[in-house]
Amino acid sequence: MRLIHGHPVFGVDLDSQSRCAHWHSELDIVAIRHACCGEFYACAQCHEELSGHEAAVWPLESFTEPAILCGACGAVHTIAAYLNCEDHCPSCSTPYNPGCRRHRHLYFEA
Repeated sequence: MRLIHGHPVFGVDLDSQSRCAHWHSELDIVAIRHACCGEFYACAQCHEELSGHEAAVWPLESFTEPAILCGACGAVHTIAAYLNCEDHCPSCSTPYNPGCRRHRHLYFEA
């Protein structure tokens, strides 16, 4: 666990912006609060390795929950804001990894 902008984030080999051993490009700076435990993890693989329980996806009716942490500025956004942000932080405009769209099903109901 590492504090990132004051928020506890879990992950394997985390840096100061929430990059982990699995995802560590310049753009991999999003941590996601998991629906099952309410904890921020750097990625689904980190959750699988460290949490000790099965992951759950956020249901559609929970998309107003603040669950996305920007590792650049520390802002926490709702799931809806993240899904509609066009791969940039809604607060600081730092770019996010557009490839993460391929993994949304691991975190959010379709």
